Amino acid sequence: MDISSLMDQTLALLKDDWVIFALPLFLSALLIEWVVAWRKSLALYERRDFMASMGVMLLTVVIDVLPKLGGVLLMFVCWEASPLKDIVSRAPVWWVILFFLDDLTYYSFHRANHEVRFLWAGHVSHHNSQYYNYGTALRQGVGERVLKYLFWCPLALLGFDPVMIVTMMSVSLIYQFWLHTETIDRLPSWFEWFLNTPSHHRVHHASNVRYLDRNHAGVLIIWDRLFGTFSQEMEAEPVRYGLTQNIDSFHPVKVSFGEYAQLWRDIRLTASWRDFLRYLFLAPGWRHDGEDKRSNTLRRLAGQ
Repeated sequence: MDISSLMDQTLALLKDDWVIFALPLFLSALLIEWVVAWRKSLALYERRDFMASMGVMLLTVVIDVLPKLGGVLLMFVCWEASPLKDIVSRAPVWWVILFFLDDLTYYSFHRANHEVRFLWAGHVSHHNSQYYNYGTALRQGVGERVLKYLFWCPLALLGFDPVMIVTMMSVSLIYQFWLHTETIDRLPSWFEWFLNTPSHHRVHHASNVRYLDRNHAGVLIIWDRLFGTFSQEMEAEPVRYGLTQNIDSFHPVKVSFGEYAQLWRDIRLTASWRDFLRYLFLAPGWRHDGEDKRSNTLRRLAGQ
């Protein structure tokens, strides 16, 4: 296995990342949404919050470099070792299979980010805005980038080459951008049943107990329906954006890494390894010395 050759392939692949080329489209959509909000006097944007989102986006771009480089390189290593790499090709049927496998992988990764505390610490920056707009879409989880690409390496072991995997990851991320808006109402019922939509994703960004940790889908909402994490947006209960306990800072570093500091403070209060591990791996809201505020517990207490 020639590591130098794999590194060259990795760098060539990252240079042609579709998300980079989609950035002008993202910024154009953001500008259009801002103009619509301004003309209709909609409270979709707040200056400090928007600047925080842009700061978090820049942090993500910087921090993502090495994990993405290492992750894609590992994909190439896994692909080279796969006994299936000569069976799987770039024929249309394999792209279709990969689409479903990639989307299921994203659902699993995204759900884990909400149900495992130390993963949530890296994802929370995408959720701590109390506004929902295309600026929020660019406010990605910073810490989550460190481990993200490891979740996709099994697809390389199944014989899918990294070019296909990274391309499909990019397609999914580009699709998810347009979901972050209040300017699009519900779509036709067949679309809402099968695909992720702005309505479904508004639920995902809600702090209402009914909506907590729901709708983890990337492109296909069917995974949430299948695995019991789906919730419909209800007119009787408007979405409240943000966290159950919102932060009081717009500083990009605090927005991105504040939950790591809180996790460490909680861990320091423990006296046993069992509680230490529970803080790391149980869902946010669990405490060793107080009320259990995990989302499923809160829903059960509320009769939801």
